[in-house]
Amino acid sequence: MVWKKYKILTAIVFIAASFFEVRECYLPKWLTARRGSDTALVHRDLEQLKKKGNLVLLTENNSTAYFIYRGNPMGYEYETIDSFARSIGVQLSVAVVKNIDNIFGMLDSGTGDIAADNLTVTNSRRHKVDFTLPLFTTRQVLVQRKPDNWQKMNQQQLDKALVRSTIQLADKKVYARKGSSFYERLQALSDEIGGKIEIIDAPPGESTEELIGDVATGKIDYTLADENCAGIVSGYYDNLDIKTPVSFPQKIAFAVRNNSPDLLNALNEWIRKKRKSKFLQLTYDKYYSDKKFASLRQSAPYCSISGDRISPYDDLAKKYSPLLGWDWKLLVAQIYQESQFDPRARSWSGAYGLMQTLPSTSNIDSADMTPEKSIASGVEYLKTIDDYWVKSVSDEKERIAFDLASYDVGIGHVIDARNLAVKYGLDPAKWDNNVAYFLLNESKPKYYNDAIAQYGYCRGQEAYQYVREVLNRYQMYCNIYGNNGNENAKPDGESTSIKNNKAR
Repeated sequence: MVWKKYKILTAIVFIAASFFEVRECYLPKWLTARRGSDTALVHRDLEQLKKKGNLVLLTENNSTAYFIYRGNPMGYEYETIDSFARSIGVQLSVAVVKNIDNIFGMLDSGTGDIAADNLTVTNSRRHKVDFTLPLFTTRQVLVQRKPDNWQKMNQQQLDKALVRSTIQLADKKVYARKGSSFYERLQALSDEIGGKIEIIDAPPGESTEELIGDVATGKIDYTLADENCAGIVSGYYDNLDIKTPVSFPQKIAFAVRNNSPDLLNALNEWIRKKRKSKFLQLTYDKYYSDKKFASLRQSAPYCSISGDRISPYDDLAKKYSPLLGWDWKLLVAQIYQESQFDPRARSWSGAYGLMQTLPSTSNIDSADMTPEKSIASGVEYLKTIDDYWVKSVSDEKERIAFDLASYDVGIGHVIDARNLAVKYGLDPAKWDNNVAYFLLNESKPKYYNDAIAQYGYCRGQEAYQYVREVLNRYQMYCNIYGNNGNENAKPDGESTSIKNNKAR
């Protein structure tokens, strides 16, 4: 009797399953389940992320995943996950993974919420994380160096001089990061070809792009790479060959903790929608097919891939930021927010230049405004603001948010928000979830009509977002360019003279 009931239940389950698209995991998680136990050390699913208002992406700083170009974050992984973050109403932050072998451990420990780095879906990885629907497929290819006289060879001669079959890899030294999908593939190939491949562990933290560069410069002879990435990076060198495949097409996907089913479902739904809109294909083409853009970001002076400068105004930021006690990268982040580094930027209100100061603030006519004058006048106004807030907000990090908000919306509205925080029992010296809450809500009659709100109605959402975006961009700069906040502190005895301004 029990056996009959079991068979009936099984039949019902399979009949129900026929109404779903099994290949895209529409079945409930208990029916499609898995492979391994919950390995995550933290629980932070979609609901918690929305409540927090922030999503953290784990990825590398390289020429396709994530980089800074003229002060603006870019990259396939960054643009796609940023689009997803906006679709669920949260802000995106980035945690740069220095050693890609640690990415899944960082995911499980809660350092980030989504891992995205051209990640190959493998069975061994499925025991650690949950993968989304595939974004695209790619093959692994052998990266090798052409002979010194390759320009004088015809194709037949070149093919003869190079490895064109995986069988030829027997007894060859091939470098790969231990724990990578490339290392797994080399181990499998070594069994398949009936001859031992000498797999050499790459130095910890060395990226695939760096290994490809090592092949080009002759430090090593062979490595493996995903074909889409190899196609871009090999374009920087004229002596590399990537035409020998070593795998079948493999799925590339995002990864989440295995205790985040709602986040996984939201990502999958987003992927389905973006497939239809062609967003994913267009973004892929931008970073993996556009060789001209790839060449530009490799050689551009203000790209994190090719240099250590964020903008043409870094030196001016280093000159004036000590007056505020700020890291120069924070000032650069604010300059980008104000003008996107356009010295001729002008707002509807008449604010002009890199720091968008008004003529009444800077005492400088727009025709006479230079980048240095704009930064100097902006910093002077920030100093006036900071001198006011230092009396009531002693914590320097907290005070930065007060300074930025006051610069954007005017100090009076921030004073109102602070007074409202006092009235409602919150901390008037803390920004997040305290003063920021009331600034965000100063467009509501309940608050702007309050007798203690002397400056009245305010579109606080704009200033609130301004602070978040400047600080988030600053953190991105620190992730890539370093986090030494005191590297440009003013030397003893040095002074920088700027005029005193009263308003923005």
